[in-house]
Amino acid sequence: MSYEADAAAVARPPLRSLLFVPGTRTDWLPKAQAAGADAVILDLEDAVPEQGRASARAQVGEAIAQAAADAAGHPALFVRTNPLDGWSAAEELRTVVRPGLTGIVLPKVRHAQDVRFADRLLGWCEREQGLPRGQVALVPLLETARGLREAYDCAAAASRVAYLGALTGAGGDVERAVGYRWSPEGTETLALRSRVLLDVRAAGALHPVAGLWTRIADLAGLRSFAEQNRSLGYEGMMAIHPSHISVINEVFSPGPDELARCARLIAAVEEAQANGAGAVSFEGEMVDEAMATTARLMLEQHTRHRVVRGSQSS
Repeated sequence: MSYEADAAAVARPPLRSLLFVPGTRTDWLPKAQAAGADAVILDLEDAVPEQGRASARAQVGEAIAQAAADAAGHPALFVRTNPLDGWSAAEELRTVVRPGLTGIVLPKVRHAQDVRFADRLLGWCEREQGLPRGQVALVPLLETARGLREAYDCAAAASRVAYLGALTGAGGDVERAVGYRWSPEGTETLALRSRVLLDVRAAGALHPVAGLWTRIADLAGLRSFAEQNRSLGYEGMMAIHPSHISVINEVFSPGPDELARCARLIAAVEEAQANGAGAVSFEGEMVDEAMATTARLMLEQHTRHRVVRGSQSS
């Protein structure tokens, strides 16, 4: 079986919320689960001082092993490693790639070669652990100007790439690399987020996510930013605080009115087709099979989300 076939066979569910947790504070995992996060990113990069990295790696490895052994549901576990620019980073991969890990978040990605190199290293780690090839997802963080410009190539560089998008928070690596001045309205990054999303979709990478919102207490601003990202086509967001999770989950979940409208639209189109018509007037709009297909996909995804989340919380 080819690598592409192996990777394609791995189920990668959509994730609405991915919460960063410092690698030194794995004891916060129950709080992340209680907040309702679909996934947790245990951070070995910016959240951990250099002198504490060995201890943090051991904590994270233990948390992943415990998650694999725990029969109860839990959020999907990712690890943000350090950039793959030395043997210590490669050792991080060997420590954390084991049963229980969902994916690796790779920072400071500059171009597709970085993604391909990480893909090869992950393949070796999977073989060492007896895991199926391609099981571990790879989330490249496009934090350089070149990486953002080459988003399509980065997304297409490996079949395991998923949950890739544009992270455009205030300050930090992306603002410094691009030179924008962040505002709560997000107008200065709207074009950037839109273009990266189109590149990711065109490359076929699954379930793009956006982020970040750094104003902890500004939940109204978070909601507006999340709604903007969802309107663009993103399927979730990364977050830095548990209080943000409920807002993000709500925004990236279809509401009952939206789901009910999808069901009515499908019924109207199917009735029109049964009567020999290709299009029909529906609640003030002209709709046809294309709109019905979109509505069916939303209902199918919602059902699949409920199954995955039910297994996580059981």
